[in-house]
Amino acid sequence: MQEREGHRRTIRPESWLVSAGRERRPGAPLNVPPVPASNFILGDRREYARDDATPTWEALEEIVGGLEGGDAVAFASGMAAIAAVFDQVLAGSVVALPDDCYQGVAGLAEAGQAKKRWTVTRIAVDDTDAWIRACEYADLIWLESPSNPLLVVADVEAICAAPRKPGAILAVDNTFATPLNQRPLELGADVSVQSATKFIGGHSDLLAGVATTKDPELRVALRKARELAGATPGTLEAFLAVRGARTMALRLERAQQTAGILAARLEGHPQVTKTRYPGLVSHPTHEVARRQLRGFGTIISFDVRGGVEAADAVCAHVGLIQHATSLGAAESTMERRAAIPGQEHLPPSMLRLSVGIEDPDDLWTDLDQALRRTAPESSVASAPQAHHG
Repeated sequence: MQEREGHRRTIRPESWLVSAGRERRPGAPLNVPPVPASNFILGDRREYARDDATPTWEALEEIVGGLEGGDAVAFASGMAAIAAVFDQVLAGSVVALPDDCYQGVAGLAEAGQAKKRWTVTRIAVDDTDAWIRACEYADLIWLESPSNPLLVVADVEAICAAPRKPGAILAVDNTFATPLNQRPLELGADVSVQSATKFIGGHSDLLAGVATTKDPELRVALRKARELAGATPGTLEAFLAVRGARTMALRLERAQQTAGILAARLEGHPQVTKTRYPGLVSHPTHEVARRQLRGFGTIISFDVRGGVEAADAVCAHVGLIQHATSLGAAESTMERRAAIPGQEHLPPSMLRLSVGIEDPDDLWTDLDQALRRTAPESSVASAPQAHHG
């Protein structure tokens, strides 16, 4: 792949998504094809795929690296990318972790602590002072912003600006924001991690992850961690992630606009007791989100009046929205997160909604009718009606 640094600097991210990760030589296929090769003819820089990558992986790495503003390393999944970052932490280290974070990350951190590899300290996502103090003693500062699934926005810029312990790594899980809404490396992070399963792939048909850094030594270390763990992306998965990335800007723009509409309507619905979305003025970290994010994202979480039974009933009675886990895809999905093992600490009637690219009024009609089924008859008429205003 011929990475065009000047080109990357001069065009907007939306254009980079479409133009990057392509061959430029005459006669080459317009789109880099899947290259199902484990080894290559000796004599060039590429010998064995697990060590040296394939053209398909490199296309994905060029696209995401350019978006994030660094050099990317592709992995078999988002968790594989996360594990490679944690692999850089030496024995006896301290890991600072958000109190609200992806359960896979929490599980990885707790497993390492159980083996006495490191000590974990949990910090509230929005407790900026505590994070700044943690930068003085922690060896890995792991931020997730907006957080999963409570959607709290960390002041990444302020935390990254704080003096850090020598050798410490500050990493940001940028999956919810995407590189189109937030660029952690520009804010001062050492590494930014994406689950390419989500918005980059965008079609619920692959597992992949990417870690991006500006530090050449850290990039080499991440590649070595991938090689030794065998955490390489599949050929078809990398190809699908590249194809999905081409339309990510359009999908995100559409879904993000719809999410804002739905969040405002959910906030006023009589069967919803709390709505969490960084774009709402009522959100506790709205001002940080407005300053730090280019857009507020496509994820909404909300609590259903009537408890667990009512929340489960809403999931059972939606038709257009899929009752499924994960997020960032073309289709809207929704689930009750506290039903997942390890997530029992979350509000029991909270639903996490990942907004897709369907028509906003159709999505609202689907949500409203499911919520109305749980409502006392006297409150049904007060639900807000669908409109684009």
